[in-house]
Amino acid sequence: MSLGPLEIGLIILAILLLFGYKKLPDASRSLGRSMRIFKGEMKGMKDDDVRAKDPATTSRGELAPPVPPVTPDYEAEARAAEARAAEARARADASRTGTTPVDGTR
Repeated sequence: MSLGPLEIGLIILAILLLFGYKKLPDASRSLGRSMRIFKGEMKGMKDDDVRAKDPATTSRGELAPPVPPVTPDYEAEARAAEARAAEARARADASRTGTTPVDGTR
């Protein structure tokens, strides 16, 4: 099924009737911007795929520095969580009694 000149003319006429001749330049400009953004994103995804295949190199082909392994410090995280909980309890007690907390916050 191919479109002949009559069908193409009817489609153009329908578009003109739906949108009007004043809004068509804005619509085409918007469509062009959208296509440019889409093409740029697709190119970025392709570049990311190329970089992901060879993780030892950077984008310019240089060797990337080794990344040191990350070891979580669970004890420090636990101490920080305890300190936040104690501070929240102190604030709750102070708001319940109507006094100012020791650290001066309100």
